Amino acid sequence: MGWWQVNADTLAGSRFVLSPLAETFAALKTLESGTASHPGELRWLRAHLPAYRRRLAADPLTAVLIRSGLGREWIADFLTPTPYGDEPFEVEIARMRQTPPQAARAHLAVSLGGPLPAALADRDDLPERAADLLTHVWEECVRPDWERRRRVLEADVVARTAHLSQGGWAAALDALRPGTRWLGDNRLQVNLHEYPPREISGARLLFVPVTPRAGWVSWEDPHRYAVVYPCTGVLADGRAGAVPESLGALLGTARAGVLVLLDSPMSTSQLVAVTGQGLGSVGRHLKVLLDARLVERRRAGRSVLYSRTAAGEVLVTAQRD
Repeated sequence: MGWWQVNADTLAGSRFVLSPLAETFAALKTLESGTASHPGELRWLRAHLPAYRRRLAADPLTAVLIRSGLGREWIADFLTPTPYGDEPFEVEIARMRQTPPQAARAHLAVSLGGPLPAALADRDDLPERAADLLTHVWEECVRPDWERRRRVLEADVVARTAHLSQGGWAAALDALRPGTRWLGDNRLQVNLHEYPPREISGARLLFVPVTPRAGWVSWEDPHRYAVVYPCTGVLADGRAGAVPESLGALLGTARAGVLVLLDSPMSTSQLVAVTGQGLGSVGRHLKVLLDARLVERRRAGRSVLYSRTAAGEVLVTAQRD
């Protein structure tokens, strides 16, 4: 397993940040896999996957580059520059374009676990090509939806922060993503790969949520390290939120589905993304559930989060038994 040595000061100074580039790279990974983890993502794939595949078919060199960079165990480092936080996409992608060509080729050799394909071996434009494709994905597939995505990400950060205050760093990190957990003795496990441990005490440690079901680690040694993780709850697990048949008969399947999903705080935008229902429909379901005192709401920064009340919890639990 891969783990980082993190002292108390580094952990205390860590923070959650948003990164448009991380969100875009996670979206690219979803396009490459062609699989969705919830209904909203499936609709997004249907809308954007054909054009993405046509673009790569017209540019086979970039297709080889991206698929070489998405290794089975390791992503080429230059494709995932470490976020700084609170930066626009244009600033983040500029750092990728500045990657020295020899460094990009070395990163690809690591992701491939061997020599580069002949088409890539002597190319000096690999960072530029990768940045161009990610810019296309940002402009066509992510940016039109960025405000909704940003609200979902902000809501996730609020929920994680609440989890941290209730259970401490060990509880928060154990729930971050598969393969990430607090090992004790100032050790943070970041993945399941057999890599040498890294001493990062004194560095800036960042946690970066993305809405697709994706995750990775990155760093600018020795100053900045990041753990990118999928949003909490059903945004990371499309199988969660199954509606008991009896509860669906009582409330209606769609409304019951919203209630089932609220075992952890979620925003309206999250619910729209996960259920695939329209904003108006979700809003009406929430109003009925609020009036019935089965859910409650609270403001957290710019987001309004909904969660089940004790009465709602009893109703859902009873129907599952």
